Amino acid sequence: MGLLAPNVDARLFEIVSYSILKYYYHDQQIYWGFELDKLNKENLTLYKTGRTNANDGGIDFVMKPLGRFFQVTETLDFKKYFLDIDKIQKYPISFIIKSEEPIKDILQKIRDNASKRYSIKAIVEKYMACIEEVINIPILTTRFEETVKQGCLSRILDEIVLQSKVEFN
Repeated sequence: MGLLAPNVDARLFEIVSYSILKYYYHDQQIYWGFELDKLNKENLTLYKTGRTNANDGGIDFVMKPLGRFFQVTETLDFKKYFLDIDKIQKYPISFIIKSEEPIKDILQKIRDNASKRYSIKAIVEKYMACIEEVINIPILTTRFEETVKQGCLSRILDEIVLQSKVEFN
């Protein structure tokens, strides 16, 4: 998919990422509840939380009912990651990164650069522990292919069009 590349416009990358992940998760179910004999069965639902690439300090996507947060970025600057983690008081967060680099390399770069800034290793590790998942372009591509196999291509494309109309008028 040509819309998943490091040189794609940041707003379009965010829209495409959201559309893919919305349908990647949509038929996954969890069971939850407060009593074993009264469990709820619910599909995972991903929501956009605001305008694309708005620089509003908000979180990009949230998943119900798990309360997972997702932030889309194109930078490997650890300060941006740590700021996002601080915004949500060190609650776990997943990052969708516009990069083809392997995830282990991305995480190592973030850790190494943060370690240069913070001399106390425990501070760096506390922040790094808040990174729940990193989703890079190869993972998005794989998830796109999986959703296409499930018959969701037209829904993904419709979502991209809908979100693009909202974003680009």
